[in-house]
Amino acid sequence: MRITSVVVILWLIIGAIAAGQRHYYNHGPKNCSQAGTVLVTIVAGPLNYMGVNPKISCKTPEPSK
Repeated sequence: MRITSVVVILWLIIGAIAAGQRHYYNHGPKNCSQAGTVLVTIVAGPLNYMGVNPKISCKTPEPSK
């Protein structure tokens, strides 16, 4: 259990570093797509360094007129 926790924490730290190298922290996310991309990049962790470049797209409903 302890080793699993350490591996998960290291995985997320590596993902956070990858997001930083892609300059995702320079400005806050402006929409759900950008926020999703940052989160998926962090969760993908070391896979980012093996060529994975996750992108998320989402559409929010427009207010009625």
